[in-house]
Amino acid sequence: MSNLKEFTKGIIKENPTLVSLLGMCPTLAITTQAMNGLGMGLATTFVLVCSNVVISLLKNIIPKAVKLPCYIVIIAGFVTLIEFLMKGYLPELYASLGTFLSLITVNCIILGRAEIFACKNKVIPSALDGLGMGFGFTLALCIMGTIREILGTGALFAETSFEIKIPLDVSMAIFILPAGGFFVLGVIIAMVNKLTNKKPPKEIGCKACPNSAVCGANGGSE
Repeated sequence: MSNLKEFTKGIIKENPTLVSLLGMCPTLAITTQAMNGLGMGLATTFVLVCSNVVISLLKNIIPKAVKLPCYIVIIAGFVTLIEFLMKGYLPELYASLGTFLSLITVNCIILGRAEIFACKNKVIPSALDGLGMGFGFTLALCIMGTIREILGTGALFAETSFEIKIPLDVSMAIFILPAGGFFVLGVIIAMVNKLTNKKPPKEIGCKACPNSAVCGANGGSE
């Protein structure tokens, strides 16, 4: 697989949020505003790329018996770094994201890419994999945040210097509530499935997973 494919696969075909349905907690919780989605997406992308690179470099050094704890320590280090940077330079965004910024450490997208891809591939493909998956995650959050903010408040990038007022007769506050988040996410996933002509899996287990070929699953029902 070429380096370009390593990057582009995470945008639509293997989008971690809209296809693999990973990272649902921040996806639904912080996308009440487009800026929150953008901030969370970029922070996650930074951690994804950096952790993938380090894990790829250390893949032959980390003992298999303790690889998951080691991955978590590496990821937590980069999460702490991005927290310090955001707290120092983007305090308002840091406050808006709250505890969900710290929870990037246990985001299954990051740990999943470390286990499925970074620990089995070289540095450049691992970096591009992290960048592509991070971009796909950011894109999903921004689309959700934009739709929910416009329909829920009648504005875009509210409370920032880039605020755009949208001429809506009536704003629908339900879109900034949890129910609105589930509805918007469902509609976007349905549209992605339609565009990619994705059909429901005919089999259960690893064969139905889009990442089965990458992680080396044998196609059983485990």
